[in-house]
Amino acid sequence: MKLSNLLSVRAAALSATALSLAFAMPAHAQDAAADDDQGGITEIVVTAQKVAENVQDVPIAITAITSERLETTGVTSLEGLTQLVPSVSFRKGTTSANSAIVMRGVGTITFSIAAEPSVSTVVDGVVLSRSGQAFMDLVDAERLEVLRGPQGTLFGKNASAGLVNIVSKGGTDTLQAEARLEAFDDDEYRLRGAISGPLAENLTGRITAFYGSYDGNITNINGGRRNRINGYEHYGARGILDYNNGGTRFRFIADYFEADDDCCADVTGVSRGAVLDAELGLPGGVARGVNQRFVNHNLVTRTLDKQWSLTASADFDVLTDHVLSAIVGYRNWENTEIREGDFLPRAIVGTGELHDNGQVRTEQLSLEVRLASDQSKPFFYQVGGFIWGSDNEQDFTRRNITCATSTLPIDPITGGRPCNVNDRTNTLFPTATSFSAVESRNYAIFGQATYRLSDMFALTGGLRYTWDDLSFIHTRAPGVNATTGLPATGPGVSGAPAGGTIASGGNGTNTSRGDSSNGNLSGRAVLQFTPSEDVMLYGSYTRGYKGPAFNVFFNHTAPTNAIPIDEETSDAFEIGLKSQFLDNRVQFNLSAFTVTYDGFQANNFVLLNGAVVSNLTNAGSVKSEGFEVDLLAVPVDGWTLRASGAYADATVKRFNPNPATNAPDARNGTQLPLAPKFTWTIGTSYERDLGGFKMYLDTDFRHVSRQFSDLGEQGPIAAYGIWNGSIGFSDPDDNYRVSFLARNITDKAYALLNVSAGQRLQIPRDADRYFGISLRARLR
Repeated sequence: MKLSNLLSVRAAALSATALSLAFAMPAHAQDAAADDDQGGITEIVVTAQKVAENVQDVPIAITAITSERLETTGVTSLEGLTQLVPSVSFRKGTTSANSAIVMRGVGTITFSIAAEPSVSTVVDGVVLSRSGQAFMDLVDAERLEVLRGPQGTLFGKNASAGLVNIVSKGGTDTLQAEARLEAFDDDEYRLRGAISGPLAENLTGRITAFYGSYDGNITNINGGRRNRINGYEHYGARGILDYNNGGTRFRFIADYFEADDDCCADVTGVSRGAVLDAELGLPGGVARGVNQRFVNHNLVTRTLDKQWSLTASADFDVLTDHVLSAIVGYRNWENTEIREGDFLPRAIVGTGELHDNGQVRTEQLSLEVRLASDQSKPFFYQVGGFIWGSDNEQDFTRRNITCATSTLPIDPITGGRPCNVNDRTNTLFPTATSFSAVESRNYAIFGQATYRLSDMFALTGGLRYTWDDLSFIHTRAPGVNATTGLPATGPGVSGAPAGGTIASGGNGTNTSRGDSSNGNLSGRAVLQFTPSEDVMLYGSYTRGYKGPAFNVFFNHTAPTNAIPIDEETSDAFEIGLKSQFLDNRVQFNLSAFTVTYDGFQANNFVLLNGAVVSNLTNAGSVKSEGFEVDLLAVPVDGWTLRASGAYADATVKRFNPNPATNAPDARNGTQLPLAPKFTWTIGTSYERDLGGFKMYLDTDFRHVSRQFSDLGEQGPIAAYGIWNGSIGFSDPDDNYRVSFLARNITDKAYALLNVSAGQRLQIPRDADRYFGISLRARLR
């Protein structure tokens, strides 16, 4: 069913649910920060439970990041969360569609368009269907709320490991404007401008536009040129209208984002053998590990992103002391992947060429309604209904060049014999194209209530019933020689059709299809103890849920990959402490957790004609347990100390054999990928009035322990630490500020990803020391 028909088909059912629940959404949160008249630590108001609350009063492990902190640290996208939240790590794929957030050591890493993330991203109340949609620039974010652990009761099925909630800045009652220009080494520039103010009685608005570009941190020497790659060009705009007459509040958001990234080229960090090393011809040789900054690729890996969205939300004061709310969101996302898959300048005898081109198109529409009672009463609650649909399509083509012999002579410099692309007898051009279409529908009703037994004790309970409908159709013919049309296979190109061969139990056609429906009851129970205004302790149990999936990708072959991948569930136990001391000068928060995931959805990697391909399965049962600590202190006004750390032992409890091979697997007890056991950050900020101008100092150091790139403790990534700092100056009213920034001051090289034992390394921007300047002007 197309999304255009979704609401018309389900409107009656949703309306009945809405009326029966008086479904609603609470009022917009207050501003992210409200100054404390007594000085000390600034209060942050969050909507982690979909109502406005002081972050210190919420019995959930949360890190709330204000817009000011994002600006000071230079975080412009979700990738930068790893700098600020120790529990968060990030998998950088060759395209944003294949990237993922990992929290407490758990995340979904897959190329399938019929699978959803374990860590959800919510933008202004709208749940994003795919991880890749989230990796746009953070444009005018009021705050980020990082909720650790399962959040399925209030936020739905794709938050079984955690959630990132992004809230945008809105209109203002007075005319305000801001312009920011930033310039960094290696020709990186970012420009952003915003203006907000009143438009009419009770109506305000805000418009923001941005542009950024960067040449890149890797040099491609192919063809004798020295072109910088791993850079980007981003631009977009957002408009917001806010209406507020006291009893009725309305917000409308429209935004557009476009990106052209020649990212992310995998560098070769270890020797691939004498011949391939010589073919690469990299300056200084190839065995440079994480210090390698050159590639020799005849195709530049690129990602093209285009996304636009419309969001409308409304809040109404009803029934004397209730808030009835609704939010509807539409998002349209296109992602194009151009990928160098052999990481060499040409095909030679025995080592073929592999180039990919794919496009993902995602369209989603959602509607949520809630009714929330007065949160100040001893008993308060919220109930709601949710409907959501996503249509996903993918076109994907893989092109190979292979030869077992060649009419060309051996290259005297490299020792390799190039394939003769003009020789159509000895050189093959295996290729195949696939088309995949996935429809996902999700319906839910939910509720959560809190009863304050006394000033010291409170009980919270919540339930959510979710129903999922998922279907797919996948078409791919067996590989053929592009020059003759005759059957041919090559690296990552299969000779079997998508429907599978009859001998293997398939239907013998080029088409595979399947569908799955699933219902689930998830929930949460919390006991909260507040012995004083400044101390709160809690203990909670949460049942998380992640819906069924299919392994729908280019190499999908029935019958094995047409079997539904069952739901993933999580059982989480958590205890926590939130406290403030010394007249709100010190804030100390602590949480300890244990979470077990059953039916964990993960990639198995297998070889197909010499190329590594992925296979999403219910990999088994995994467990993550550990603790998190956050310390914030303001010894005197203007001086802030920060320290945070996370320990997460995320391991495989019981691993299922790969259904594509049914071979036993010895991964039990191994560490999950991108799950460093210990991560910590320490930093400080200082602000001083020097008479006529102000000075701002900020620095932080982040340490990440050893981790692995893939399941089975493959692709080790060594421990590393990154030290950043900045110094800024402004006028007394901070209307004009200039800041000088230094990133990776100690010039510590590291990799985000290590694939094929170092043959493919992802090297991020801040793996090298660099400097920049930021200029900001405000009218307020």
